[in-house]
Amino acid sequence: MGPARPVVKQFLSAFKNRGRRATGRYTWPMAAQIEELLDRGFCVLRGHFPPLRIAACREAFWPVLTAYLEEHRHAPNRGPQRHFLPMPFDPLCYAPEFFFDPKILRIVRGVIGERIFADQWGCDVPLPDSQYQEPHVDFARPLFEEAPDLQLPPYMLLVSFGLAPVGAEDGPIEIAAGTHRMPRPEALEAVRSGKIAMEAATLEAGDVLIRHPWALHRGTPNRSCTPRALATIRYVRRWYWDASREVCGIGRATWQSMTPEQQALMRFPVEA
Repeated sequence: MGPARPVVKQFLSAFKNRGRRATGRYTWPMAAQIEELLDRGFCVLRGHFPPLRIAACREAFWPVLTAYLEEHRHAPNRGPQRHFLPMPFDPLCYAPEFFFDPKILRIVRGVIGERIFADQWGCDVPLPDSQYQEPHVDFARPLFEEAPDLQLPPYMLLVSFGLAPVGAEDGPIEIAAGTHRMPRPEALEAVRSGKIAMEAATLEAGDVLIRHPWALHRGTPNRSCTPRALATIRYVRRWYWDASREVCGIGRATWQSMTPEQQALMRFPVEA
């Protein structure tokens, strides 16, 4: 693995010192997960969501996915046999614990700060017979176009969970650990040469993957007989905004069911 970029290395060092001193806001297991996320670019919370909650989300979402594929199966928008679609805020598809889980939010805030928004809620679906993607990053457009290599602390994170177990045959995402801390050409060369291996993020129902979008990753072939649905929430620092993904609006009843603190975390259109 190449050396960490100076700014990110300084940020990681500052967090380690803070985590070891922490007595209230961070417990050590949580600090260890944040450290893993900062150092490797991803971490997995095993068995975090109740499997019954995941099953309810799957049951509610599957008719939405089926209708989408009937119309768009032959127009993939993420490469051959790969689709992205926004997740609805319908009951059961949406659950408050997906967005407002205290442990997940402490991890996210430990990396990108207290002032955050959730601003994307979508699903990546490789179909059977999908193939390997090229290693890539998400949200690749630089924050400052005039300084594309400017070294910055993280300002967004992705929180994902499968709507069913994601085993080796289901097309799990593969991630190259530590590449978010490297200049991109160097990271790509390290992955292509085999110096840094791609690690498959297999997930059981209820596991949660939290990752840095600039860690190099790729989709793998779905060799099963069913679509693989991976739901993802994006969290960003409050000053950041882009329109890189389509999102669904929040229905009025769902919005009114949220507490003021929960509403303050959400940056989605609210339907009349």
